[in-house]
Amino acid sequence: MKPAPDLGAQSPITHDQLIRDCQLPRLEARALLEHASGQRREWLIAHGDERATAAVAAAFAALAQRRRDGEPVAYLVGGCEFRGHHFAVSPAVLIPRTDTETIVDWALELAPPAGRVIDLGTGSGAIAISLALARPDLRIWATDISAAALALAADNAARLLAAPGMAPDRITWREGRWWDAIEPGAHFDLVVSNPPYIRASDHHLTEGDLRFEPRAALTPGPAGTEAIDTLVGGAPGHLAEGAWLIIEHGFDQGAAVRSRLLASGFEKVASRRDTAGHERVSGGCWPGV
Repeated sequence: MKPAPDLGAQSPITHDQLIRDCQLPRLEARALLEHASGQRREWLIAHGDERATAAVAAAFAALAQRRRDGEPVAYLVGGCEFRGHHFAVSPAVLIPRTDTETIVDWALELAPPAGRVIDLGTGSGAIAISLALARPDLRIWATDISAAALALAADNAARLLAAPGMAPDRITWREGRWWDAIEPGAHFDLVVSNPPYIRASDHHLTEGDLRFEPRAALTPGPAGTEAIDTLVGGAPGHLAEGAWLIIEHGFDQGAAVRSRLLASGFEKVASRRDTAGHERVSGGCWPGV
């Protein structure tokens, strides 16, 4: 019988060599080695010239191969940073991206004191939880059609809102498709959403990290605007007078979203640009007529 491996045995390779030889960008390799070793970045830097254990070297090699095969680093390590906080992620949800901070920034400007805010299609909960962290006065609801996504988002909230002065149960979770998740007659002061908006035929869906992310959270159909149409069309029945609806969208969809908002009776329609200078979020104010 083959003897069991000695998990404490050392490999002939140092931590620095693992990073140098894995054929990955250094920052990605560092993140994977942190995960494989259970050590923080500072420790790995200080002990870079020391040999890794056989168990760590094997775990890192497996992760590096999966990354070379295209799997997103966030899924491999189980999380990522968003607005300075660590969010757990899984293949059940999209990976939060810096572009989405644009909608959070605008929402924080628009949300009235003690306002009722809802995040439709919350995924990992990145938007809803970020609003809760920045504004403890807000009353927040979050929805998703995926039970797995809601469970992960609730876990993120329980961890991130556990600090003194915060309340992990401040967010009300609802399962369902867009407005169907909300009780008839429920009204909000602010509605935010990062819906799927990529055209089903877009070649990017078969490239890079997007290949591994949930397709239903990326594309709503052939036009790419089907979910946006649903959000805009159903909003008047759930908006208080003077409430705002703001929606994240593709870099080339700003004009189309503004047109839909105006056609539906919204006022003060405008767009915000992301850090790359692309129109990323559009919204409007409901006059209540």
